[in-house]
Amino acid sequence: MTRARAGQHFLTDRNLLQKIVSGLDPNPTDLVLEIGAGRGDLTRVVAPQVGRVVAIEMDRRLAAELGTRNVERGTTNVKIVEGDALQLDWHSLLDVSPDAPRSAFRVPHFKIIGNIPYYITSPLIEKTLTPPFPSRIVFLVQREVADRLAAQPGSKVYGALSVGVQAEADVEQLLMIKPGAFQPPPKVDSAVVRITPRADPLVRPEERTAFRAFVTACFGQRRKQLRNAVAVALGRPASAVSALLVELGLEQTRRPETLAPADFVRVLRAGRRL
Repeated sequence: MTRARAGQHFLTDRNLLQKIVSGLDPNPTDLVLEIGAGRGDLTRVVAPQVGRVVAIEMDRRLAAELGTRNVERGTTNVKIVEGDALQLDWHSLLDVSPDAPRSAFRVPHFKIIGNIPYYITSPLIEKTLTPPFPSRIVFLVQREVADRLAAQPGSKVYGALSVGVQAEADVEQLLMIKPGAFQPPPKVDSAVVRITPRADPLVRPEERTAFRAFVTACFGQRRKQLRNAVAVALGRPASAVSALLVELGLEQTRRPETLAPADFVRVLRAGRRL
C-alpha cells in the first residue's frame, strides 16, 4: 500500500532513512523483506548494505517503476513483488534465494523493514510474528502504535497489543519523526520501532490463538478486578478463579492492565485445569 490516499506518507530524508536502516543492524549476508516499498526511497538505502532485498509493493504502477529503475541502475540484489503484503505468503517469497544462509526451518534467516500504512499496522505486526520468526523487524509506524507496542504494565496505553507482541518479542522505540518529514505530512507523529523475536517465546505456537483471545477478553474487562475479568475471559465461576489466583500468588483485586505478559500466560495455562 503506497499512495497517500491509501494511507502511505513518503519519507525521503536520507539521514532519517539511514537511521531506520541502522536499526536493522544490516549485514552483507542479510536477506531483507521490505513491506510497502513505495517509491523505493528506503529500498535504495537498505539494498547496498545487505545481501538481498525482496520488496513488496501493492501499487502496480509504483512496482513497475521500481523494477524499471532497478534495471536502469544495474541493481541485482533487489526483487520487486507486486501484491498485498497481508495476502502474500512471505516465506515462499524468501525461499527463492539459494545463497541465503539457512535456518532449521524451510525458510532462510531474514529481517523485515518497512514504512507501514497506519491503518493496517496491527494485522501486519501479527503476520510478522507468525513462526518461523524473522530475526529482527524495524517498522516506521504511528507513534501511538509504537507507544502501545512498548508499553509497560500499569501504563494507560498498555493493552492486548502490548501483551500479545511482548509475549513473543522484545520491543524498542528507536526514533520519533515529526509530520513535516513526510510528503504529504500525516496528522500525527511517527516512530521507528524495533521488534526482536524472543529465542524463547512465552507462548507456544499451538497456544497463540487461545492466548490472544484470552488477553483481548481480559482487556475488554479492564475496569473490572482481575478475578472477575479472568472469570469472564475463561468462562469459569468467579469462585474457582479466585482460588486459582491465590494459587498463582496473584492479588484478585488487581486490574488486568497490571499483569505482565508472563502472568497472562500463567493464568491461561492454569485456567485450563478448571
